[in-house]
Amino acid sequence: MSGQEVSKTRFDSEAATWDADEKHLDGVEKAFEAIKQHVPAFSAEGGDAKDLDVLEIGCGTGLLSFKLAPHVRSLIGVDTSSGMLATFSQKISALSTTPNLAAVNVLVQDPDDKHLQAAAADLAARRPNGGNEISASNGKYRFDLVVSHLTLHHIPDMAALCGVLHKALRKGGCVALTDYEDFGNEARAFHPKAKWEGVERHGVRKDEIEMVMRAVGFEDVRIETPFVMQKKVEGEDGSEVERDFPFLLCFGRKG
Repeated sequence: MSGQEVSKTRFDSEAATWDADEKHLDGVEKAFEAIKQHVPAFSAEGGDAKDLDVLEIGCGTGLLSFKLAPHVRSLIGVDTSSGMLATFSQKISALSTTPNLAAVNVLVQDPDDKHLQAAAADLAARRPNGGNEISASNGKYRFDLVVSHLTLHHIPDMAALCGVLHKALRKGGCVALTDYEDFGNEARAFHPKAKWEGVERHGVRKDEIEMVMRAVGFEDVRIETPFVMQKKVEGEDGSEVERDFPFLLCFGRKG
């Protein structure tokens, strides 16, 4: 079983209780605030976030998606965990107004993926102009912003992913990706040893992700450390200890 298959199985099993974990909620809140702070469209002066079409990679149950959705024009969350997406879809069904967000079960390896394109077309059709403003590259939908939270450390090939994200953006679009930093051996404690299978890397290294993003064509690349998360983890002797985990926000713009 591949690492991604192990992760999918794990997240399917944890989906029902995922939103009950205060650490998950706290981490997403911090990521949301960091994205608002570092993505220019959300700035207080002259921000135009309401015009943004957003893609979230590794959306899970939609915790971050549902925070962002009221501030943007449309949002599509993608994931490969059917359990997580079932929870996301239940939340959409419970909305009292026509939603501006959708959940899609797909591993995005091509921005022209038919399932992703169909979801974008459906959301565009719900808007007053019926989606006539199709923001397309050769007739395909593209995005103004791509976000993710705690997804990069599950990705086998970050260069391939960043290349896809660059292609998924409109000209001038941005990525804002948050994940915990690989600051050495102690970063391995972020996950208990029982969950190491399926984790591709124990955090993200600043120098590596910056190099990767620049190599695929991103401009204005900035790797910030917007917050630190305190987390109870498994100590060397098996006891529970509290550690600080710095989080990175990886920002880049498509020129």
